[in-house]
Amino acid sequence: MSSALTEEEFVRLFSKHQRSLFMYLLPLVGSAADADEVLQEANVIMWTKRDQFEPGTNFLAWGRAIARLEVFRFRRRYSTRLKFLDADLMEQIAERAEVLTSETELRAEALQHCLGKLRSKDRTLIGQRYRPGMTGDKLARQIGRPANSVYQSLGRIRRTLAECIQRQLAAGGES
Repeated sequence: MSSALTEEEFVRLFSKHQRSLFMYLLPLVGSAADADEVLQEANVIMWTKRDQFEPGTNFLAWGRAIARLEVFRFRRRYSTRLKFLDADLMEQIAERAEVLTSETELRAEALQHCLGKLRSKDRTLIGQRYRPGMTGDKLARQIGRPANSVYQSLGRIRRTLAECIQRQLAAGGES
């Protein structure tokens, strides 16, 4: 390998992709508990093979390849206890899950980019609205604006974000 990642760089990539890996595994094993178990096994392997990851390549694809192998090990280990999908069907699901997690990751990156382009007051308003337990009505009372006005502002901001995300995705994520 030409230039290895530092341990800190690896941990950052590793942490960043945990949710995507979990979401990739979930349809392949059928339950959150099993997806957690398989992800933990895959994590151990990723950690022990971290020096084999090539910097500049797709960490998520590398992690998914390891996770997919762990799904097969999991299926062999529990084949007498659990009923699994046909191997060909599982492969089709794995491929579709890979596409979906990649698309979700691209959309999340586009959303972050587009949030950064909003006016400060719009970014603050949308951030306040999506705090846990917050509703549009509660937000209107909290900031002292009529609920209708808040809902109109939120609708405008959502449309702006949706259009920006579409442009980002169409441009391939370029700024």
